[in-house]
Amino acid sequence: MSKSEAKKKRIKLLRQQGKDVTEQRGTADFSTHVRLTKTKKEVMEKNLRKHKNRYEDA
Repeated sequence: MSKSEAKKKRIKLLRQQGKDVTEQRGTADFSTHVRLTKTKKEVMEKNLRKHKNRYEDA
């Protein structure tokens, strides 16, 4: 079986610079959980709580 182009590049990088890029797999400097934007209802409820229900009667 032949080597893929990506594997050839990884081996060349390891040979020339001594850097093994496969060790960096699965690491991230930031959170990778899913972020969802708030719905219109959630935003309105937050504003009601934020301003201590001043605008609830309106």
